[in-house]
Amino acid sequence: MKQIKNICCIGAGYVGGPTMAVIAQKNPNISVTCVDLNEQRINDWNDENLDNLPIYEPGLADVVKEARGRNLFFSTEVDKAIDEADMIFISVNTPTKTYGEGKGMAADLKYIELCARQIARVAKDDKIIVEKSTLPVKTAEALKSILMNTGNGVNFQILSNPEFLAEGTAVQDLHAPDRVLIGGEETKEGLEAMQQLVSVYASWVPMERILTTNVWSSELSKLVANAFLAQRVSSINAISELCEATGADVNEVSRSIGMDSRIGPKFLKSSVGFGGSCFQKDILNLVYIATSLGLQEVADYWEQVIIMNDHQKHRFARKIVKTLYNTVADKNIAFLGWAFKKDTNDTRESAAIYVAEKLIHEKANIVVYDPKVSKKQIIADLEYLGTIDKEAIEEHLTVVNDPYAAMNDSHAIAILTEWDEFTTYDWQKVYDEMYKPAFIFDGRGILNKGNLSELGFKLFAIGSSH
Repeated sequence: MKQIKNICCIGAGYVGGPTMAVIAQKNPNISVTCVDLNEQRINDWNDENLDNLPIYEPGLADVVKEARGRNLFFSTEVDKAIDEADMIFISVNTPTKTYGEGKGMAADLKYIELCARQIARVAKDDKIIVEKSTLPVKTAEALKSILMNTGNGVNFQILSNPEFLAEGTAVQDLHAPDRVLIGGEETKEGLEAMQQLVSVYASWVPMERILTTNVWSSELSKLVANAFLAQRVSSINAISELCEATGADVNEVSRSIGMDSRIGPKFLKSSVGFGGSCFQKDILNLVYIATSLGLQEVADYWEQVIIMNDHQKHRFARKIVKTLYNTVADKNIAFLGWAFKKDTNDTRESAAIYVAEKLIHEKANIVVYDPKVSKKQIIADLEYLGTIDKEAIEEHLTVVNDPYAAMNDSHAIAILTEWDEFTTYDWQKVYDEMYKPAFIFDGRGILNKGNLSELGFKLFAIGSSH
């Protein structure tokens, strides 16, 4: 079996960058080049100051420091990297379509197709192509169609190798994955290509954790895994509203049902709603696939997970307005956190964006503090919605680098991300500098309600009525 000596990854984003860094770290005999057309992103990956990496993940800087320049390279020379590679990972963005057939649900595969056409144009010898992006079932078939009809005699094997990373623990997940899933064609050439990729991962992952399947099962498994996890979040969030109405406590309910070995405790933490690049996108993709196959009941079932998540975000924003005497116009609301979860600077589909949108429409003044998210990104997130004009954002949004500055002279504080540092603040100092009554809306359930109530705060935590 031919040994892989050169790997190229097209796309240096949240998946491609960390994944290639760890593959290079664990395979010093393989040259790994991560390419991207975004010149600034590549410059950031190559920055001597590791604090300037484009992605914040605990432990990532140490991995990059070890491998970069030895056998890990970041480049904008896409054609050169494709030409030299034995194996090419495709890790480009697959956003939900915003136009045409499948708008709002189907995955937009234009970047995937562009990659395929570029590989087909450049390749002079046989290549293994690895789908790393989250893709709808049967994408490999489309890739193969493009690659095998170039007329230049090059043979391609298409593998599916979906990522199962959780942002905030991506390096940990890469170092010790629950499983590595590799799908390919059940032909002699397909099985050999799968084994070549298996050998890359086997340098650090135990063989019993490397699963091989047919390509369709691999593609579908990624969507289904995210759908099941998101379903649990929406399920407990639905129960949180019931708890508030009945006097139950969602944390006590979660602990009780989580001790059932058939259910388990993970992903039963009620919050203002899930975010990130995967859950909503993948479920909508699943809904679109089911609808296109005429499976309407299946589509309706999974779509309800998204509906519940959207409801939770809107409900949280409405609770703020209602509690502040049905008007937040010209009132100062401090947002602690903008990232969709702690230990990442990723803001895609963050609940904070949608809560801010609602409150800005209500003429509130939002003051945001997040330890890892830039003002530029926060403004871009709100502008991307297309529902708030730039003047309103400039008038009603302030971003600060000091949490106490965010909370001074505020009428209310909203916890939107579960950053650990938020629990360590001098809350007496915060209380003294706020308008009274001093309201806190804990959208992540991280603060001690009893202690804060003793200080004089009026605290609302999701899933609790008292």
